[in-house]
Amino acid sequence: MSEEIRQALLKAGPKASDTKESEEDVVLNISLRPKKLAEFVGHKEIAENLKISIQAAKQRNEPLEHVLLSGPPGLGKTSLSHIVAHEMGAKITATSGPAIERAGDLIGILTNLEKGDIFFIDEIHRLSKVVEEFLYPAMESFQIDFVIDKGPYAKTIKFNLKPFTLVGATTRTGLLAAPLRGRFGIFYNLDFYRVEDLARIIKTSAKILGMEIDDEAALEVGRRSRGTPRFANRLLRRIRDYAQVARINKINLGIASKTLDELGIDKAGLDDLDRKVLKLVLGTYGGGPVGVESLAASLNEEVDTIEDTVEPYLLKAGYLKRTSRGRLATKLAFDHFGIKYEKQDELF
Repeated sequence: MSEEIRQALLKAGPKASDTKESEEDVVLNISLRPKKLAEFVGHKEIAENLKISIQAAKQRNEPLEHVLLSGPPGLGKTSLSHIVAHEMGAKITATSGPAIERAGDLIGILTNLEKGDIFFIDEIHRLSKVVEEFLYPAMESFQIDFVIDKGPYAKTIKFNLKPFTLVGATTRTGLLAAPLRGRFGIFYNLDFYRVEDLARIIKTSAKILGMEIDDEAALEVGRRSRGTPRFANRLLRRIRDYAQVARINKINLGIASKTLDELGIDKAGLDDLDRKVLKLVLGTYGGGPVGVESLAASLNEEVDTIEDTVEPYLLKAGYLKRTSRGRLATKLAFDHFGIKYEKQDELF
């Protein structure tokens, strides 16, 4: 590593940032979620199309078609599933792919669903193959087949289910089996939010939390929120803590900036882990290219953490590029750390 790079990285030394949600955060996050489509901020086209689908299904007195929501974590997939249940006037049963270990668990849930109920599976791409195959007839014809007894006494029993709507959420659409993906009638991909939309979410959340925040402060928090409402609400709660201890009644730009700086969230919205990844690519690997497995091993992190949590925003914001030989730092990443940029060879 050159001395120039070393000095620049030392100047931008990381600060500890609170990236894990506590139990209190989870409860508060649920309370801050919008409950109706009219309250849902951002993704205007998705909200309008979903509204039409819901109205049409209600007019026909039918359950909504199965819905697949994809996109990085924290963009509102779970919120949308609860909104769908609210708008349809239906009960929602929520679980996750890894939680359904056996086909028997799935059968138990499906047989307890009433007509029109919403069955929400988060991280649906992590369902086991056996469980996934049980879903096919359940989604297509609202039936499940299961085998009782063994050997020559084995019999297949067909069980009719009440029509329901499956809402699946995934951060990795490519890992979904084609037969499962093809059985969803409605598919939406959620992208990162604009700063203005995040500022609106922050203002609404602040009102729910009983705090005042001015427009400039809301925009600053929005700029540092990685395009993600969940992250914006998390930062807002940390600012609330600071304001409460300091006996401050209204959050202004100065207070918001100071709190975010102390949390280690820089002007670009990068946190400790983001900076570690970029520093590794810039310093140890000279700007890249470098494979994600090498990055994960060097940082002692899981590959999934890098791919699902860190990379989506760094790619979208233009700090990293994906090439056939690995991840490559862009000029923006060099500039962010004050390092002289030398054009990398991108012809692989």
